[in-house]
Amino acid sequence: MTQEERIARFDKVLGIEAYRFKGIMQKFPNHFHEYYVIGFIENGSRHLSCKNKEYMIGTGDILLFNPMDSHTCEQIDDQTLDYRCINIKPAVMQKIAYEITSQNDLPEFIEPVVFRSEQVSLLRELHQMLMDERSDFQKEEAFYFLIEQLLANYTKPILAKSFEASAEIQKAYKYMDENFSEPISLDDLSNISGLNKYTLLRSFTRQKGLTPYQYLETIRVNHAKKQLEQGITLIESAGQSGFTDQSHFTKFFKNFIGLTPKQYQNIFTDNDK
Repeated sequence: MTQEERIARFDKVLGIEAYRFKGIMQKFPNHFHEYYVIGFIENGSRHLSCKNKEYMIGTGDILLFNPMDSHTCEQIDDQTLDYRCINIKPAVMQKIAYEITSQNDLPEFIEPVVFRSEQVSLLRELHQMLMDERSDFQKEEAFYFLIEQLLANYTKPILAKSFEASAEIQKAYKYMDENFSEPISLDDLSNISGLNKYTLLRSFTRQKGLTPYQYLETIRVNHAKKQLEQGITLIESAGQSGFTDQSHFTKFFKNFIGLTPKQYQNIFTDNDK
């Protein structure tokens, strides 16, 4: 059996993260990120659901997730997964996109999967340089060329939101956005939205692409990530992000991110040494 590896790096120059998950069989629950994810399958096959559409992905396919794109994936065969990705915060993407296109809008990837993409080799090369913690400008050059090609082939500018959640659902998710560190119940969301519980669950899931509970846990994990980046302790991060205990925090963090909270924090503390 292939030994499991979960490796993460943070590149200070580019301001991006790089992950490699090798030999894992983990199912990732429905969730979203507040940043762009550009990844590829080196080996293995997965079933991906993104924004309520289904995909079968495998070796050579590139994944392109916009911030807030809800998605889940799981293994569909007995092969272990070898998956590699880079994560780009919106501010970083906006800066580099402006340099490339002279447009100040955040780009939006049109589809989450590019099958047998020509850009895989460039992404693989860049990812390896990030894993090796290269400091030369070849790494920056590869990053710019990759983003240039992805923007040219797979994006459109975000000029206006084509869909906005109903007023009732907006009340529910905005309440979770503002109060995620506190206990929140389905009764709370029902009262705030003015919808009965079943209608709330059905409408929220249809409009946001994930259930209210999945949305809340994702908000908490994303907040915890920011806290860990700043060097706040695991215990404080868990409490301030709304997790009831350390084991609950670790379980959800690893399920959503693929790393334990400590592994994630280490990519920033190790970088400072």
